[in-house]
Amino acid sequence: MRACIQRVTRARVTLPEEGNRVSGQIEGGFLVLLGVGRGDTSEEVRLLARKICRLRVFDDPQGKMNLDVTQVGGSILAVSQFTLYADAVHGNRPGFTDAAPPDEARRLYEEFVSVVRAEYAVPVETGVFQAMMSVELVNDGPVTIWLDTDELNKRNCKKAPQ
Repeated sequence: MRACIQRVTRARVTLPEEGNRVSGQIEGGFLVLLGVGRGDTSEEVRLLARKICRLRVFDDPQGKMNLDVTQVGGSILAVSQFTLYADAVHGNRPGFTDAAPPDEARRLYEEFVSVVRAEYAVPVETGVFQAMMSVELVNDGPVTIWLDTDELNKRNCKKAPQ
């Protein structure tokens, strides 16, 4: 799984094809653009949810990035984004063969939302899976973090005792 996490003062998702109906909106926290790759499982969901909810990128009283989203009472706006798996190495038109098939991606995206709500008690708003969406945000900082569970798993394996 891949996630582009942006610390925001506010963010919202509207649906242009439904008269710009708001499907999700937050005031403070993270906008998470979430991509599900082929072969991803519940293990990647839990790894990514834990990492995102424990990211210490919010200011403490001394102005140091030292607090996580739970400690500041923030929310998450989670938006499914298969284009995080775009392959544009060859040519100019990206391919998306590394993205999970829609049914599997939907299941894992919804599982991510459920895990964040249930295990970390973070309020989560969402976009609409496979819909054309407009995403608006005010990036705070700006702080933008890229996470890929393949990279996280590689680093965790290196730290394991031999």
